[in-house]
Amino acid sequence: MAKLVMLTLLGLGLALFRDHRASYQTRLNAFREVKPVELPNCNLVKGIESGSEDLEILPSGLAFISSGLKYPGIKNFEPDKPGKIFLMDLNEENPTVLELRITGSKFDHSSFNPHGISTFTDEDNTVYLLVVNHPDFKSTVELFKFQEEEKSLFHLKTIRHKLLPNLNDIVAVGPEHFYATNDHYFVDQYLRSWELYLGLAWSYVVYYSPTEVQVMADGFDFANGINISPDGKYVYISELLAHKIHVYEKHANWTLTPLKSLNFNTLVDNISVDPVTGDVWVGCHPNGMKIFLYDPENPPGSEVIRIQNILREEPKVTLVYADNGTVLQGSTVASVYKGKLLIGTVFQKALYCEL
Repeated sequence: MAKLVMLTLLGLGLALFRDHRASYQTRLNAFREVKPVELPNCNLVKGIESGSEDLEILPSGLAFISSGLKYPGIKNFEPDKPGKIFLMDLNEENPTVLELRITGSKFDHSSFNPHGISTFTDEDNTVYLLVVNHPDFKSTVELFKFQEEEKSLFHLKTIRHKLLPNLNDIVAVGPEHFYATNDHYFVDQYLRSWELYLGLAWSYVVYYSPTEVQVMADGFDFANGINISPDGKYVYISELLAHKIHVYEKHANWTLTPLKSLNFNTLVDNISVDPVTGDVWVGCHPNGMKIFLYDPENPPGSEVIRIQNILREEPKVTLVYADNGTVLQGSTVASVYKGKLLIGTVFQKALYCEL
């Protein structure tokens, strides 16, 4: 009888393991291959060799790019070097990148590990750059003031909070006010790996201000990118492993109400919003397994999608760019400026295209 019980329990355990493995592979799109969609005028950006995980373009055409992300389980080509913030002027005919100098006595350059970024421009045209940072694989938000003439960032403040333990992306709604995604619930690496494998949809979105910090949305299977509509009325959140983008209505008290969700056949990463048209641009991973299990002989591909009229019942979704990893590996973000497209990656290069 005891043997029968043990065999039954073992069989149930194996069945559960197979179910979770199948679910894990499905969530990662483990068997999907990429059919290339090319753009005619594209060039790799010189000077970026260790990722361009997130980027933000100012109305003036100046683009901030975060580079050098070190993230558990993800490839990094320069593991011994601190991360950087690059500046790129998209008004130039052949734009190049410049590393922004960071000043401020209390900022630790050696542990700088930038992830998601966002800008906020004050009424006096002061530009603030908010950067998700992972010093020693912890999570902080670094607040900088952009000094355009000096081509530098002045460090103003480091923000920490118990509701910001696993930050991924951020969208600023004030100099010290923002929404941010936590892509995991657990902080411990062992528990994080099981959370990911089992598909525990426990990650969440937080609103932060100096006087109030509150969870505004939860129940995500890896909350990732976040951004806001040009009129400030809607917040967009990408759920990476559910292949979804969620639209939330934002209220005057900063709370969020779910409005709709869009499904995709790709892992949706960072979200950019065209300030002129309101179009949503998303960097995507067609096969997430290739991101977590990097093989230079079979590298991860890249996809960029554009969503027009996202609030309508049937938005128009266009696959603008797709590559099997031959040119661009692991695209995370895409943003446009006056007919030009800039695509970033988690650990590799960046691509600049004329649309």
